[in-house]
Amino acid sequence: MKKIFLILVLFHLISPSIEAQNENDKKDEEKKGFNKENLFTGGTVSLAFYNNTFLIGASPVFGYSLTNWMDAGLVVNYNYSSYRDYNGVLNAKLRQYVYGGGGFVKLYPVRFLFAQAQVEHNYITQKYRPPSGSPIEKYKSDAGSVLVGGGYTTGRYGRRGNPFYYLSILFDVSGNKNSPYTDGLGRSIPIINGGLQIPLFQGNGKMSGNKR
Repeated sequence: MKKIFLILVLFHLISPSIEAQNENDKKDEEKKGFNKENLFTGGTVSLAFYNNTFLIGASPVFGYSLTNWMDAGLVVNYNYSSYRDYNGVLNAKLRQYVYGGGGFVKLYPVRFLFAQAQVEHNYITQKYRPPSGSPIEKYKSDAGSVLVGGGYTTGRYGRRGNPFYYLSILFDVSGNKNSPYTDGLGRSIPIINGGLQIPLFQGNGKMSGNKR
């Protein structure tokens, strides 16, 4: 009898949560197709130090929350990097300016962690200073990159949630030696991104997509 009583009390305590969950499910089912409440913006600041390499840049983003655990979007970036002892040549210096963009997908297995894949195509301008004091040489090229990695967030609560900060680390796995995310010897360097994601249309500002 005591067990039955405890079960009834427990059910009474959790029933409001169950009803709220069901209500959220119904709302999501009613809002099929494109919903402006799922749009978000934001961006990252990039910084990397590795083997005589320095990189800094900014990348604004515009995206859409496809589900409560997946985001997709577009990114535009601009990066500046400099290399010392370029290609193993002592005192050789290279400065590089990169602009371009691409698309990304983020998966959130839990609220505070995510995995990311990003495809980019960038246009590159290089200024090479030989160690002998010869005139500066200029080059222009373009390259594709495939960035993969993951990161930590302050908490993503599904679609139409509140703004949150995140920190990620990505690596270019394309093997493209012209990639702006490689050092002077063509090795992939870790790219550390710190950013902010901001939902664009939240209505009254209350979280309505906090389930997973």
